Amino acid sequence: MISEPSRYCTVELQALPARIGQVRRIVTAQLRHWHLDSLIDLAALGVTELLTNVHRHARPDKTCTVELALLLDRLTVSVRDNDPRMPDVAEPGAAGEEFATSGRGLAIIEAMSESWGARPDGDTGKCVWFTLQAPSSPVARLPRLHAVHGATTDGPLAGVPLDVPGLVESAAR
Repeated sequence: MISEPSRYCTVELQALPARIGQVRRIVTAQLRHWHLDSLIDLAALGVTELLTNVHRHARPDKTCTVELALLLDRLTVSVRDNDPRMPDVAEPGAAGEEFATSGRGLAIIEAMSESWGARPDGDTGKCVWFTLQAPSSPVARLPRLHAVHGATTDGPLAGVPLDVPGLVESAAR
């Protein structure tokens, strides 16, 4: 059983340099709205790398869709484009790699994310995605209070008024 609802956001755009900055701001605002401030820097970095790859490599056009999906404790960020060619991932330690000024986008994604991948999206496109571990929900971190028959007033509920909203429901369970 899923105890928390999923959250979803999608943005369609042309992966042009000016638009990439706008999408970073949209991602930042959406994650703040979901109270996931701790993921903003990583998600913005990752989406920038993926959109930069679309800008540099995608054919026939730069049209793409960015999706944010939060399900329980996992944020998935994906970018779909209209180019069916799968990304070329450089082998670690390739000659001159340590001095490269470009071509490190997927290595950055791999280093900063929990998992990542690429898959075909229909016959004419692909989806490149990564996941980040979301912090636990603040509600899930709250201790559950239970009343115990015969408990004394010096226990964990000492001094807590019984008219606290939610306390009676928890105590009745």
